[in-house]
Amino acid sequence: MYAQKANAPTRKPVTVPSLLTMKAEGRRIVMLTAYDASFAVQLELAGVDVALVGDSLGMVVQGHASTLPVTLDHMVYHTSLVARGLGATLLVADLPFMADRDVPHALEAGARLVGEGGAAMVKIEGASPHILDIIAALVERVIPVCAHLGLTPQSVHKFGGFRIQGRAQEAADELVAQAKAVEAAGATLLVLEGIPTVLGERITRAVSIPTIGIGAGPHCDGQVLVIHDMLGITPGKRPKFSKDFLAGRDSVAAAIAAYAEDVRSGAFPAPEHCFD
Repeated sequence: MYAQKANAPTRKPVTVPSLLTMKAEGRRIVMLTAYDASFAVQLELAGVDVALVGDSLGMVVQGHASTLPVTLDHMVYHTSLVARGLGATLLVADLPFMADRDVPHALEAGARLVGEGGAAMVKIEGASPHILDIIAALVERVIPVCAHLGLTPQSVHKFGGFRIQGRAQEAADELVAQAKAVEAAGATLLVLEGIPTVLGERITRAVSIPTIGIGAGPHCDGQVLVIHDMLGITPGKRPKFSKDFLAGRDSVAAAIAAYAEDVRSGAFPAPEHCFD
């Protein structure tokens, strides 16, 4: 079933240039995480634009308290599983903690995620000078890059926890500068996590690449959630920016379809999912 699905998409495949076209045309991008082939098929059938194999798997699949224990081997394995369930949906995979410690390691990790895992793009957190060098090096080797700014989970110890970023004016200005820097380095997609709504809108207007929000307000060019959060099955308290789309529905497929519809219509995120 998975091979047939991957080889015979029922809709036009989403590509990296497609995402730029969607931003230009004002069509919201639907992104959702997946970690195995079965859930990937559900994303594909619901018409989700982008599947993200996030290192969030360390928390929602492996049961860790953060994303830091996730290894490159874990990421390659889960990315390859998701790839088998997709056809038209674009596949993005995270570079795990310390895979970005220098350019050679990042290139090796990117090559494995694309070559072995089947990803079309890799995601990297931050915008320090060495991260900008890595983005440029990956793009030079024709590996598309999704940047990730704001609340970057791999920096959890630096932040002192999972804290909203960019509330002070100086911090907001710095995030805008970082967004422009990752675009200049060659990133073609930008995830904004855990920032005030007004800053999400400001960054989205400041860059020409699409922005994907997760707790960044409704003005981003698209939205992403961890699938366990949007199905209401994450243990403990779920993030403020998430919503249980399975509540009141009778299947995972219906929940994912509702999420995609609400992102495209602008119904999600609502004010209660955003930060002032």
